[in-house]
Amino acid sequence: MTLPLDGVKVLDFTAVMAGPYCTLMLADMGAEVTKVETFPEGDASRRFDPKVNDESYCFAVLNRNKKSLALDMKQPAGRQIFMKLAAQADIMVENYRPGVTKKLGIDYASVNAINPGIIYASVSGFGQTGPYSRKGGFDIIAQGMSGIMTMTGEPGGRPAKVGIAMNDIAAGATALYAILGAYIGKLKSGKGQYLETSLLEAGLAWTFWEAGAYFGSGEMPLANGTRHRRSTPYQAYRTKDGYVTVGANNEKLWTNLCVQVLGRPDLLEDPRFEGLPARLTNIDALEKEIEAVFATQPTAHWVKKLDDAGVPGGPVYTYDQTLEDPHVLARKMVVEIDHPRIGRMKMLGLPVKASGEFAAIRTPAPWLGQHTGQVLRGLGYSDDEIAALYAQKVIYDKYRVKATAY
Repeated sequence: MTLPLDGVKVLDFTAVMAGPYCTLMLADMGAEVTKVETFPEGDASRRFDPKVNDESYCFAVLNRNKKSLALDMKQPAGRQIFMKLAAQADIMVENYRPGVTKKLGIDYASVNAINPGIIYASVSGFGQTGPYSRKGGFDIIAQGMSGIMTMTGEPGGRPAKVGIAMNDIAAGATALYAILGAYIGKLKSGKGQYLETSLLEAGLAWTFWEAGAYFGSGEMPLANGTRHRRSTPYQAYRTKDGYVTVGANNEKLWTNLCVQVLGRPDLLEDPRFEGLPARLTNIDALEKEIEAVFATQPTAHWVKKLDDAGVPGGPVYTYDQTLEDPHVLARKMVVEIDHPRIGRMKMLGLPVKASGEFAAIRTPAPWLGQHTGQVLRGLGYSDDEIAALYAQKVIYDKYRVKATAY
């Protein structure tokens, strides 16, 4: 199997979510990702429950296809190992707080001095410049400061966090496309470059409709439940046993909804709902009319009727229902792999399907320091030198006594 990034060497100095998501995507596309970790803790997400045989399941699903090198960067011998790796790397990704890489001597200037072609990407809470650059940043901080929490949840309610680590994932995805763009540029020019993004900016950059409305008319995007600010019917409606989502956001779909799904053609003649502006003005009344019908039957009944009428709609699932849905399973979004410590485990599959070889789940996530010896041998270190580095606590392998490198 030949994947798009085969032969591309990535040094991964990231932890928890944003950076590891970025390097996971690179690894899935074939890059050789060496995750450099401190020890004995390693990536902070290794602490997360649930654990199986002392290995975090959450860490394992986000760090497949990677190698782990446990290294003490504060020791001269550890920094020397890093420099040897950096000299050979194509890409380096880090998500330390700004200033830390310079203290460690692994900042862009230091790496660029020995490897001018390096593509070096930094992901931080607020970026490398600006008044908040040294401020600590987690996903929830960025969600709050990007305005996303005040536009999420029910009207009049407390600010609500998006149910997933949205700004983390946004930052990881932003770093990913920046790296791939820079790599394509390097193929043309031979030049590497420094890239940086932040949790705040990456999340803010996803608020296009909200920005357009604010800059265009001063509209404040407040919490709106499941409703769309620009269109309706476009939300989740209560049914007899749950909720169903409906996207009847043009006149044809609105007509089909009223006639074929709701059996309420009279709504088409109701002046409160004639045209989108009227429906938006009277959205509360519209919701009551629709839910009065939907409340008479279970969600599955309405999903079928919506499908038969060609109106986009679907059930509102709990997460277990999502992962058991036959379409999700048919699309191979739940896969299994053997982990050397956890055993047989399930994880999310590849979200991109391709006509050729594009991405693959090749190896499970590593235990802390699992590939330390292997990486050093690849750099030319002898077994005696590696043993001495273990003895000096420059390098580490969590199960070195119990197992050989996987």
